Amino acid sequence: EAQRALLDGKPRLLALTPDPTAAEWTRPGVAVFPMTCHSGGSVEIYLEPILPAPRLVVFGASPTARALVRLAKAMGYSVTAVGAAAASETAAAGPSLFPQADEVLADPAPLAARPHASLFAVVATMGEGDEEAIRGALSLSPAYLGVVASAKRFAQMRGLLLGQGVSAEALAGIRSPAGIAIGAQMPEEIALSVLAEIVERRRAAPSGVVGSAAPGAAEGEGAAEAVDPICGMTVEIATVRHTAEHAGRTYYFCGSGCRERFLAAPARFAVARAAGGGP
Repeated sequence: EAQRALLDGKPRLLALTPDPTAAEWTRPGVAVFPMTCHSGGSVEIYLEPILPAPRLVVFGASPTARALVRLAKAMGYSVTAVGAAAASETAAAGPSLFPQADEVLADPAPLAARPHASLFAVVATMGEGDEEAIRGALSLSPAYLGVVASAKRFAQMRGLLLGQGVSAEALAGIRSPAGIAIGAQMPEEIALSVLAEIVERRRAAPSGVVGSAAPGAAEGEGAAEAVDPICGMTVEIATVRHTAEHAGRTYYFCGSGCRERFLAAPARFAVARAAGGGP
């Protein structure tokens, strides 16, 4: 459950009790599991994931790039400003050019070598090394890449990048004009529209929990998990120690207790789970 919380970023409440089917535990929002300790007793556990901040990489030193850095930092992002112009201007003008940025880099190469769970990129070079910045942003494999440019200007960039060997598939994933259409004109308004689009993309993303099997059995060769038909607990098929066969299907259990209950009346539990009901 902790691994799932880290994947989907959502807290959850767990309950471990000798009788998972008791009415006091079957309330919404609580995942109930059997307490297998012989001393008995029940316990509730609240899990809240503490995740690293999402990273926003902003290419350019334009007013829009600076507004993106300021607003993204206020929203809790870890922010990197990238570009030769950004680095040189910062060196010349001091830390006041990008005071909110966590770091300012001349090129994105150091970022490409770091693992990132959630990285977003925006090219706001506004005519200063646009194509080079887009190639650098693509090298990071971001979850979102937006380019602040008009549709006409991006069409020109796209043609140049195709001629430089950038694949059409990679370019098709770029959002340009970047941002949600809110009639933005000022740099801060454009930054707001772009970050709103990133938030929308983040919140719409799936949890990342993959490979779940249908309740009680592994559905397909690639399944990684199954659900105990007795208590409803999710178990990893690769490491599970307790299994049973019934009607040509394999069932997986969290422990010997659940397996014994299943073997005492396999048809009952298999039918209940297949119908979506409890044991």
